[in-house]
Amino acid sequence: MAGQTPRPATRPQPLHATHHPPYVATATDTTMTLTPGPAAFDRAFRTARAARRAALAAYYPVGFPTVEQSLVNLQALAQHADVVEVGLPFSDPVLDGPTIQQATRQALDAGFRMKDLFTAVRAIRTASRAAVLVMTYWQPVADQVDRFAADLAEAGAAGALIPDLPLEEAGTWLAAARRHGLHAVPLAPPTASDEHLARICAAASGMIYAPATSGVTGHTGPLAPDLPAFVDRLCAYTRLPISVGIGISNAD
Repeated sequence: MAGQTPRPATRPQPLHATHHPPYVATATDTTMTLTPGPAAFDRAFRTARAARRAALAAYYPVGFPTVEQSLVNLQALAQHADVVEVGLPFSDPVLDGPTIQQATRQALDAGFRMKDLFTAVRAIRTASRAAVLVMTYWQPVADQVDRFAADLAEAGAAGALIPDLPLEEAGTWLAAARRHGLHAVPLAPPTASDEHLARICAAASGMIYAPATSGVTGHTGPLAPDLPAFVDRLCAYTRLPISVGIGISNAD
């Protein structure tokens, strides 16, 4: 894609609806007071479940191709998605494929600043009923975790998914999320042992993110053949919804 403007980096991700049991509060949920953002997130799943359908989440990086245009695009996505996943641009997005890498690079080159993330969250929450989950790498927020969590809550986000932050190093983020009433959504690696998955699920709130493939985002090949079994493994340890993403490119 060198020399080409990437297409809008939408990443529709159906959230697994058939394999998770009805939502009930977990120990994590009962020890914190949810702010409006997480409450909207939980409502999105209840609404989808009542309609006997999967909830739909759609990803887009704020700042691409410009901050102003990304606000328009994100608000448009929010009219059709239950959850909008707002990507925080980062210079080394190792889990993302070429399309999102190029889009986030363009966003950074166009002058993206952290404040633009919170502006985007507010714009989505003001213009729609969609819930907002921020997706970020750890490095951009590591030095300001509590402020990041406070600003997310104030803007109306449900919480954040930090895919490169392992549970063993996530104590600071988990504490900040709990303190500010946010969901801390983990990415559960399919290669994890049952014991490790149990710990990940126990620390989670909101939902669990299950990769549908072992590759980077933008993968269009077959999904992992053991994906259903992996979702079943997760369901043995949590009653939170399971979101299946990375490699989901169509309704099939």
